[in-house]
Amino acid sequence: MKLPKFLMADNSDFPDDLYVVHTEYPRFILNVEEEEVEWLDEPEGGEEEITNEVNSLIEQAFDFCDSEISKYEVEDEEEEKEEE
Repeated sequence: MKLPKFLMADNSDFPDDLYVVHTEYPRFILNVEEEEVEWLDEPEGGEEEITNEVNSLIEQAFDFCDSEISKYEVEDEEEEKEEE
């Protein structure tokens, strides 16, 4: 099965939190609200290389989240217009 690079996630046990799951190596879960990362794989390489890769991946995860949220907002606006 081919998975998307990023997935959005939430959980009813943590209703105030929103998560982005990175499915490729190094896998991680980003808590968007708390800006915390839980690593499922330990990144490999030199310290500077890891730092650059990690920063890039986390930035991509936040960008993905922003993009997805904006899509939901557009859908909600369109539904509201249809209801009027």
